[in-house]
Amino acid sequence: MWSQDFEGPAGARPDPRVWGHERGGGGWGDAQQQVYTDDPGNVALDGAGHLAITARREPDGTITSARLTTHRRFATTYGRVEARIKVPGGRGSWPAFWMLGDDLDDVGWPACGEIDVMEHVGAQPHLCHGTAHGPGYSGLAGGLGGAVDAGTDLSQDFHEYAVTWDRRGITWSLDEREYHRVTPADVAAWPFDHPFHLVLNLAVGGDWPGNDTEDPTLPAVLLVDHVRVHPR
Repeated sequence: MWSQDFEGPAGARPDPRVWGHERGGGGWGDAQQQVYTDDPGNVALDGAGHLAITARREPDGTITSARLTTHRRFATTYGRVEARIKVPGGRGSWPAFWMLGDDLDDVGWPACGEIDVMEHVGAQPHLCHGTAHGPGYSGLAGGLGGAVDAGTDLSQDFHEYAVTWDRRGITWSLDEREYHRVTPADVAAWPFDHPFHLVLNLAVGGDWPGNDTEDPTLPAVLLVDHVRVHPR
């Protein structure tokens, strides 16, 4: 089992041997409001065994946040990929735990494939979303997605978000409750039989229906207790 447990003093950076920082703004393809940085005020350990990704408004009005990736550091093919996460609540929050094909730089997106293990938006506090993206089925309107109503506001506590993935398909679960599955028979192209790297980020606003706002609830904090990969 590969595991990241985020033990360390408050303010320490996540392990740079595992996690790289993606920086910048420009909407990230979905008219998102944040600019990603590597500032410890946006991404650091909290001293209580968690990774904290914080979206905040700077004195000049800019909204900053963080996006971490294991690209060129760690990738996996198949297995159970899980994270125990406490999502932020409030207007405009859009946290995600997801995977991209490690051949992204060679073939581009969506040809590389994308597996969204978890997406949550503040406009839908009870819902967890899981989605697959590939050639011919990608983006907010085109991905093959499913959602589950947790019956509670997911921002109130930690929950386990996971996919179980092999050559026969991908199954999504929330707290061990399966709620969505995609198989090769469901699509014309299946770009999921090769290594994928992991991504953790906290976006703000954007094109997700109902989530755009000019007054997001900030600061917003995404807490990650652990990330684990159980190979198959």
